[in-house]
Amino acid sequence: MNSVDSRARWIALLILCLGTLMIVLDTTIVNVALPTIKRSLGFSASSLAWVVNGYLLTFGGFLLLGGRLGDMFGPRRLFIGGIALFTLASLASLACGLADSQGMLVAARVIQGFGGATVSAVSLALTMTLFVEEGERAKAMGIFGFVAAGGGSVGVLAGGILTDLFSWHWIFLVNVPIGVCVSVLAFRVLPEGSRAHADRQLDLGGAVSITAALMLAVYAIVNGNQAGWTSAQTLGLLGGAVALLAAFLTIESRVSAPLMPLGLFRSRNLATANGLGVLWAGALFAWFFLSALYLQLVLGYSPLKVGLAFLPANLIMGALSIGVSAMLVIRFGLKRPLVAGLLLACAGLVLFARAPVHGSFVADVLPPMILLGLGGGIVFNPMLLAAMGDVEASDSGLASGLVNTSFMMGGALGLAILASLAASRSSSLLAAHHSHAAALVGGYHLAFVVGAGFALIAAAVAAVSLRDRSEVPATAHGGGLHAAETLTERGV
Repeated sequence: MNSVDSRARWIALLILCLGTLMIVLDTTIVNVALPTIKRSLGFSASSLAWVVNGYLLTFGGFLLLGGRLGDMFGPRRLFIGGIALFTLASLASLACGLADSQGMLVAARVIQGFGGATVSAVSLALTMTLFVEEGERAKAMGIFGFVAAGGGSVGVLAGGILTDLFSWHWIFLVNVPIGVCVSVLAFRVLPEGSRAHADRQLDLGGAVSITAALMLAVYAIVNGNQAGWTSAQTLGLLGGAVALLAAFLTIESRVSAPLMPLGLFRSRNLATANGLGVLWAGALFAWFFLSALYLQLVLGYSPLKVGLAFLPANLIMGALSIGVSAMLVIRFGLKRPLVAGLLLACAGLVLFARAPVHGSFVADVLPPMILLGLGGGIVFNPMLLAAMGDVEASDSGLASGLVNTSFMMGGALGLAILASLAASRSSSLLAAHHSHAAALVGGYHLAFVVGAGFALIAAAVAAVSLRDRSEVPATAHGGGLHAAETLTERGV
């Protein structure tokens, strides 16, 4: 490839990262503004939850279908269409907010979730398509991983700045010019890709069953703490999700052109990486949400100060993701950097589990933030390469949607578990006549320990199950893992 081709690829990656950042930011930036939205539009506590849940339902439900549609009709088309839909829904959310319309705001958020799912499902596949040379792919995946991981904490900072200094309407307004620019540039820069599967018949039975299963599961999880984990509603919804998943697997084993070929899971690294994604997302959400709650509710930080508290971790994560993480993968393969990053994150969460009621930023917040920044900066590159490295090009969109589904479901389930444990522990401490602040901190401590356990289990699974270097057959696909090994063998 000449220099012009190389420059075009990196510009294309920038466009993909901007689109992905829009979607990732939306998950946390709205959460920061929820109290202000509640006061402004008169939401009740239960109806306010749908500003988040409406988005999560369609986002989680359509990831797999969006990935497969990308394989069938081209990921470029799906990416541009998803960005356009997300942008229009952001504009509608702003208009609904200005018009004080609760129902229409929730409806717009549902549409945003569908657009976000489409973008997330194909972005990773497009990145893999753009970068086929070994060293460039490792670096590109590091940058993409930083955006996917660091975007959540950047959203906390952006939400605090926009809500404190301007108004909550800006969290939707900023998406509009960015979305328009990304759509126009993506149309000009992103490659068309192959259309070899455009005539493939869509597996409607599989699409309906897995989408409904994921939506039921997401709804049950995000409402589990409110409805009760042993309530008829939660158990019924989870039972329905399991039944639909069983129907989906039955359909996929019988149709000639399945939505998700079950043989895809013969790739040991793909299966392992998706399991790791569930555990890592649970640990990551423990960091993003619980530390933000500790800073705001216990230490009394404003939304802006909470965002700034995440800045050191973001800077460290960015520095590692952009260059160092790729070098580690090239030098040591996938397994050792991944295990080391997970253990660093585990240590950071353990440090957060000792943060006191009257903690200080330098002594009690900065050290775990540094460790989590180091861990996050290392983990995502090898994890994404493991998930995508052995996948055929014709299934790259599906694999991208699958790994995003793992992250999303792991984050939702992990957060629900951690929030439930924290609330239960805090209630017990209040009943034992502890102060409100001490009860909150006690609940957060337990949740941080469990989050650290997620990271520790993930490190153990990676050490035992991930295939690396000589463990990979010589006939492995030419993906990220094979790329890293090839460069290692060449002494790079």
